[in-house]
Amino acid sequence: MKYKLVAVDIDGTLLDSKRNLTPETQKAIAEAVAAGVIFTICTGRPIQGVEPLIEQLGLDLPFITYNGAMIVMGKSGKILYTQTMRGEDAKIVYQLGKKLGTTVVIWANNQLYVQPLGPEANAYARMVHSEPKPITDLEALLAQGVTKVLFYDEVETIRHYEKAIAPDVPPTVNYCTSQPFLLEFVDQKVSKANALARLGAYYGISREEMIAIGDGFNDLSMIKYAGLGIAMANAEAAIKQQADYVTLSNDENGVAHAIYRFCLNKAR
Repeated sequence: MKYKLVAVDIDGTLLDSKRNLTPETQKAIAEAVAAGVIFTICTGRPIQGVEPLIEQLGLDLPFITYNGAMIVMGKSGKILYTQTMRGEDAKIVYQLGKKLGTTVVIWANNQLYVQPLGPEANAYARMVHSEPKPITDLEALLAQGVTKVLFYDEVETIRHYEKAIAPDVPPTVNYCTSQPFLLEFVDQKVSKANALARLGAYYGISREEMIAIGDGFNDLSMIKYAGLGIAMANAEAAIKQQADYVTLSNDENGVAHAIYRFCLNKAR
């Protein structure tokens, strides 16, 4: 099978444990793109959170952001697809977060809004390279269209929330962790798999011609959707069990290894 598109998660996958894009991985991506492969980064981050990678790679790649809620071209900023939450759903999730006493983040029109502002909000803002604004008028935010809501908290707390809130989350909302301390909520039509389907339609590429590489539960839909689903060696066991192949870890250039093996037919 000649693979024409490679979709890669960022944290725990593309970047090493020090959050660096290694020269070897960057070289493998450049070689694949030069060979005609469509390379896309598929992340829970907003576009602001991937801008440093856009500059580092120097390629106008399609970026699947917000766990699939928006597809945007990295350099031109052209939006290929976007899907917001229903206003009533975003409001329910926001109020649930406030009731739990966790830090609640809302993304609307690529702007970061946080309640309450504090150390957790600032830590998240630094991670996504965006200035946080306070949530002062929820109804106005809902009217803009909410792309994503998330809870930011301690890992054990997020694990508890993930199980405990199920009865309170509307069936029209998808939610999962993107990192152990982030619980993210999007519209039910949003997933990394659905975004890959949209991107495939845009480029005329079938799912059988796609590779998806990830390490987290928010990557599972695309790993199962792609013709070749690849888990990182550092992924949790449940992810690796459902993948077609397990590559090296993110500290061993696992993405580069997969690209060389399956796209460029080179042993590394």
